[in-house]
Amino acid sequence: MLSSLMRRAGHADGVDPVIQVGAIPYRIMDGHVAFLLVTSRRTGRWIYPKGAIIDGMTAAESAACEAFEEAGVEGEVWPEPFGSYDTVKIKGMTRTPLRVALYPLEVTRQLDPWKESRQRHRHWALLPEARRLLSEPRLVEVTKSLHAHLRKREAIA
Repeated sequence: MLSSLMRRAGHADGVDPVIQVGAIPYRIMDGHVAFLLVTSRRTGRWIYPKGAIIDGMTAAESAACEAFEEAGVEGEVWPEPFGSYDTVKIKGMTRTPLRVALYPLEVTRQLDPWKESRQRHRHWALLPEARRLLSEPRLVEVTKSLHAHLRKREAIA
């Protein structure tokens, strides 16, 4: 699945995006799906943990590692991405297009403090609040789809 994301990674301005991976940490709590969001270090926007694929790790393992570092959570990561979104990383005058493949991660353990706890905030949110907090429209769509998938799979509210 990741290879198909990479094959269609062309970008509107002709520059191929850099492929990254992200985790969508979730937990079933009191019969509801809750998602764990973190703030970005630079802008403070609510996002899911993401980063580059780590040498020697699969894309899914790399996504789980990002969740551990950025949100302080561990769990069962799905072996295939559930969706993806495109974004742009802006650093100074440089704009780098990114394509982020998203791997759901069912959280089984939450650490406090965690590696980046001094640089980020984290927040558990039910779908309505996650939709309001996430600023990337495609990220909202993937979250809604995952929520529907988990509700059907788990037969929950």
